[in-house]
Amino acid sequence: GIGKTTLIQKVTLALKSSGVPIDGFYTEEVREGGRRTGFDVVTLSGKRGPLSRVSSDSSASRRECRVGQYVVDIVSFEQLVLPMLRNVNLGSDAEKKICVIDEIGKMELFSQAFIQAVHQMLAGPGTVVLGTIPVPKGKPLDLVEEIRSRKDVKVFNVS
Repeated sequence: GIGKTTLIQKVTLALKSSGVPIDGFYTEEVREGGRRTGFDVVTLSGKRGPLSRVSSDSSASRRECRVGQYVVDIVSFEQLVLPMLRNVNLGSDAEKKICVIDEIGKMELFSQAFIQAVHQMLAGPGTVVLGTIPVPKGKPLDLVEEIRSRKDVKVFNVS
């Protein structure tokens, strides 16, 4: 099937071209010489920065946030994403904004500030969130389960 990020990009383009105010970010894989070396965060305004990279050394340093072989660059992620998430709800109440969050997953959830910002956005009136969450496997992720069970959330499975 088509990847979720491709789907998000298509939907985003369609909404943008119909004049809907939309902001947010998606994650994109980074490949070098045919192998995946990490993920970048790309904002809809065109900024890009590292989300995670394959870590060469297997000895994890003390405070690294890792998902499998990837080390998550929380500072870079927060610098790109937080200002945007916090700005989404500013703006006139008249205009419903759409905020794209692809994705709310393990890597992103290392950031407490991101979790807070998503909470605030879901609680606020003015924003429709178009997000992707991982299919549950292993230990449930609190924020993901909370989103999944919200009355005002509709979950579609992309296969």
